[in-house]
Amino acid sequence: MHTDRAVAGNGFTLLEVVVALAIAGLALVGLFHAGSGGLVSVDTAARAEEAVQRAQSHLAAVGRNTALAAGEFTGEDGGGYRWTLRVLPLTTRPSLAPDGITPVTTTLFNVEVVISWPGRLGERSVALRTLRLGSAEGSG
Repeated sequence: MHTDRAVAGNGFTLLEVVVALAIAGLALVGLFHAGSGGLVSVDTAARAEEAVQRAQSHLAAVGRNTALAAGEFTGEDGGGYRWTLRVLPLTTRPSLAPDGITPVTTTLFNVEVVISWPGRLGERSVALRTLRLGSAEGSG
């Protein structure tokens, strides 16, 4: 009898094996959730960084090729990104052009660019704001 107990004590019971497999399975599920959550976070951060770069590009272009004009403008930016540009005049001051003769009106504009894109949990967006000086030819 003494030898039967020694042999029985050397192995695992079926219940112990099932419990060990269940614990290992739960640990693997936890690891997969953590890994997929990390991938989602990396994707969200990459999309946000790209949106900031796109917004900076739009801000840099405002008032460069054409005169600043008050209003709201929207468009598609590709890759699922949409942009909205809001230009609002804050204050206006009459002045003279660099030639010292021609009257111009100088306006301080509030410029805001919002880049939005669809995310896993709904619409995501990034907004950048700046102030810009603009001028228009005066009438005299």
